[in-house]
Amino acid sequence: MSTPTTHLPAPDPLAFQAAAQPEKTAIIDLIGGRRVTYADLDQSVNRCCAWLSSELGDVDGRRIAVLARNDMAIPILHLAAARLGAIFVPLNWRLTVPELAFQVADADPALLLVDAEFMETAERSVAGRDGTRVLDMEEAFEAWEDMAPVRPTVVLTADRASTLLYTSGTSGRPKGALLTESNLFVTNVNFSLMNHVNVNSVVLCDMPLFHVVGLVTMVRTPLVQGATLVLSRGFDPAVTLARLSDPDLGVTHYMCVPQMAQTLRQHPDYDAARLRRLVALCTGGAPMPAALIQRFSDDGITIADGYGMSEAGTVLGMPIASRGRIVVKAGSAGIPGPTLRLRLVDDDGHDVPDGAVGEIWINGPNLSPGYWNRPELPTLAQQGGWLRTGDAARRDADGFYYLVDRKKDMFISGGENVYPAEIEAAVLELESVAEAAVIGVPDARWGEVGWAYIVPRAGHAVTAEQVMAHLDGRCARYKRPQRVIITTTLPRTGSGKVQKHLLREQAADDMNPSNSA
Repeated sequence: MSTPTTHLPAPDPLAFQAAAQPEKTAIIDLIGGRRVTYADLDQSVNRCCAWLSSELGDVDGRRIAVLARNDMAIPILHLAAARLGAIFVPLNWRLTVPELAFQVADADPALLLVDAEFMETAERSVAGRDGTRVLDMEEAFEAWEDMAPVRPTVVLTADRASTLLYTSGTSGRPKGALLTESNLFVTNVNFSLMNHVNVNSVVLCDMPLFHVVGLVTMVRTPLVQGATLVLSRGFDPAVTLARLSDPDLGVTHYMCVPQMAQTLRQHPDYDAARLRRLVALCTGGAPMPAALIQRFSDDGITIADGYGMSEAGTVLGMPIASRGRIVVKAGSAGIPGPTLRLRLVDDDGHDVPDGAVGEIWINGPNLSPGYWNRPELPTLAQQGGWLRTGDAARRDADGFYYLVDRKKDMFISGGENVYPAEIEAAVLELESVAEAAVIGVPDARWGEVGWAYIVPRAGHAVTAEQVMAHLDGRCARYKRPQRVIITTTLPRTGSGKVQKHLLREQAADDMNPSNSA
């Protein structure tokens, strides 16, 4: 019989690396312009622990939120929260005040640390709340760096939640996925083995740290392996290309969404010869076009697509050992990580054969045990240990998975998940709107964008401009529809459900130049 997870200690790979190789560079901080060793990082985390304890007293189980662009303070706070038994909550600075206000109210953080540029947004998001203190993150960082380092003595177990990541909700409101340090550690192992991240690796992170890809995959993985993390403020094509090409930085691994990869390749500064020493250029967040994979491979660059989610971290990935196989399997999201089991299941709960389409079910120690403040949603245990993703895929005879559809209605615009129900709910706030349906359509720049089909209420009129004006300030820019179509009716099933596949077919016809007058 296996030992219950609750009896296992929470992993602390930073403490291990600080003891094993204290003088090794842990982080090259491109924002602050400094290099930090593993010994220094370990001490900084302990200083942050001392500061958090002085600010809050009993930190156990309390939420520590951040609203900020990439900064070295973020991984320090994340690791400190884990050592203290607190829960770290990174918030998306692209969201509007109402969107952030919902997440702040839901997470109920004791502290919200904020970039100066987002201070007004943060204060408006906590307006009327008594339990959340808003602090300038730079000032907080300076304060804890002056503290004496104190390593917490609390003994934490592996099943304790340390991270709360908000994902857009299919029901129109976000869900907070709880992740334990054990979940995160296993994701780091999966990604490392898929992409050959080891002690000699140098990983450049441009991805925002409010996403699982940035915070967990790109930041925590190199720190687990004793590698070097190069942390930037964010993505800039020319600057990123220069950094990937810089022999002094020696970057070996980079990850981005397909739209970012395409932007890099189309940039005037793109020089394939200078990028060939990359061990892996990884992509995720949306399916990578097979033709783009072929182009990078023709340039001699190893590119590896993958699939993951906030609730599970890294799930699928293209094994990079053979570039030839990557090309042969172009369009695939790869094979499962070594700690996972996957099933493809039909609507009746039966496994489908190779070549057939089924819903992805995941089982493994990387999975979130459940959602914050959502007792109506089944926990992982209540689902028999299987996470039912809602994503459809097929598997070939070699065990490679090909995504057929993401969530039933969700689409990805510029690497950001967009759930139509959230936008539809905002549109339906208009008195003049009777029905609303939002779909994702292909877009050359963003991958996908939203189109909204609007049915006015009887006796009322509504324009596309009024709809867009209403969404301004309610939904982040990347969520807002690119096009609003006013119509008299929406196609529905006999039970009243909107037939979005018919709207997608109609949109495809509208985008087809041969159908234009």
